[in-house]
Amino acid sequence: MKDEMKVIRKKKKGKKWWKILLGIIAGLLAIVIIYLAYVFISYNRIEDNQELDVEGKAQSTAVKVGTEYTAMTYNIGFGAYTPDFTFFMDGGTQSWAKSKESVIDCIDGDVKLIKDHKVDFALIQEVDFDSTRSYHVDQVQMFREAFDGYSSTKAVNYHSAFLFYPILQPHGASNSALLTLSDVQIASSLRRSLPISEGFGKFLDLDRCYSINRIPVENGKELVIINTHLSAYGTDGDLQHQQLSKLFGDMQAEYEKGNYVICGGDFNHDFLGNSKEIFNDEVPEEYSWAAAFPDELIPDHFGKVTDYKSGVTVPSCRNCDKPAGPDCFTVTVDGFIISDNVESTYVDVVDNQFTYSDHNPVEMRFKLKK
Repeated sequence: MKDEMKVIRKKKKGKKWWKILLGIIAGLLAIVIIYLAYVFISYNRIEDNQELDVEGKAQSTAVKVGTEYTAMTYNIGFGAYTPDFTFFMDGGTQSWAKSKESVIDCIDGDVKLIKDHKVDFALIQEVDFDSTRSYHVDQVQMFREAFDGYSSTKAVNYHSAFLFYPILQPHGASNSALLTLSDVQIASSLRRSLPISEGFGKFLDLDRCYSINRIPVENGKELVIINTHLSAYGTDGDLQHQQLSKLFGDMQAEYEKGNYVICGGDFNHDFLGNSKEIFNDEVPEEYSWAAAFPDELIPDHFGKVTDYKSGVTVPSCRNCDKPAGPDCFTVTVDGFIISDNVESTYVDVVDNQFTYSDHNPVEMRFKLKK
């Protein structure tokens, strides 16, 4: 009788553990389902053709023909990328900046760099605000306060749902903007949405855009400055064509109106077509994202500005699977495309040695032709 009771108790105990295990599995499954529902429900694309507010008051009200100005494009990497920072999405380990203090130090360094180069027009990408990864530091406000006397526009490039990965330090929610600073008053600005992946891929491909900033010229025309940050396409050539076709279509339309056009930003392509081979002894397959820029898509009357003062000696971007150093994969993805009524008098990649970002800025000096 006692033996039979022991057997019964063992069976009950076994069933109890199975129930507990099944309960845990069911709980985890419910969490996953709830999270996926949250991602789907919270997803929304930012509207196209969104009028942007112009903040700040610049002293100058019009650009002068024949006068030299300085422009800079700079992806600041949301204030996280100190030289030793590696990013989990690039094969590294970190998902947040080191600390809030580190973010502030990086933005302060970016501000000083731009001021040291006496930049008239700054086209800045990956400027975070209220983002988990950058400790909710309002980087847009930091720049605006530092550049008192400039006008500026903020175009929200993407806003993502809370990402529960990596498990030990979830990347969280991200809000990132394209910030354009101008020491000549911006008259108006428009946010244009770029095509992104369709279907389930849209949840992995962040919202993308460019901003069209209109600045009066003394001869009655406009200087149209376009700030952009394109998707990292990988091998999706169709998406590449869609994004660039829309961007170039708007650029061509402005040129046909008689306006001057400068487009700068992070194009997420090998801007030179062969810079990855120039800067690296070999190009492993995992770096195939650095596809050559499709020059054949550039419309008539426009061209890339690539006659670097120092030659092709400084890359504009490093891959962040390892810290900055001689064995780090580097490439040039940032730059300017201008209309033929704009004369570039100087261009170079600033050798900042990736001190505050995974990008080096690109500086261009230019004049508007009569």
